[in-house]
Amino acid sequence: MRKILLATAATACLALTACNGTTGSDAHTTPTGTPSAGQPTTGLPTATGSPTGTATAPSGDTGNGSAAQALGTPERTVGTKLVGIVEIMPTTVVHATAGGGQTSRYGTFVVITTLDTSLSANAADEETTDGTGAGWQWIGSNGQTVSEGKGNAFKVSIAGYDSLGRIEPGARQNRAEIFDLTPEQAKGGTLVYTDSTKASYRWKIPAADAGPDVATVKQRLG
Repeated sequence: MRKILLATAATACLALTACNGTTGSDAHTTPTGTPSAGQPTTGLPTATGSPTGTATAPSGDTGNGSAAQALGTPERTVGTKLVGIVEIMPTTVVHATAGGGQTSRYGTFVVITTLDTSLSANAADEETTDGTGAGWQWIGSNGQTVSEGKGNAFKVSIAGYDSLGRIEPGARQNRAEIFDLTPEQAKGGTLVYTDSTKASYRWKIPAADAGPDVATVKQRLG
């Protein structure tokens, strides 16, 4: 079923290419392999109290099921509003108590950088975390689930990993997903992304800093 959805989305993109060749001023893309400066991360409402249980873990996965992939593993997802195919690959994780001039409300910022690539004939984008179950979530090793941007996480922007908007065909962007977690929640966990078809993709994230961009992310966090 998953393969049929991806094939249908790709076919629809090809059919729409002629009328959607221009994506407008909201696209922040760069040539393949080049980080994008992008725009500051859009703010989400701040959470109150503990982030425990601020979101519900996705259920009924139709992507790669419950199997969590390793950091650095790419996954093909369907873009926003079922338009385009976006390959998402988490690359680096950094743990910090503060960054971007902000201090973690709950004790630890977990920053996960991703490399997003548009694989279809139409510009495509990720789903946003809007309370509908789509977008990014963190499931801690203790089972608690937190949505991206809670606490003070939405205030943190990392130059070179702050891209937003649609990605042009064949282009790629460096992005960052930031979570404000308690020390217990930050002891390793699972990163979950749910696309527009409600398919969920999971990656196992280590409790320690890992990945090729650790030094760069730390430097830019300040």
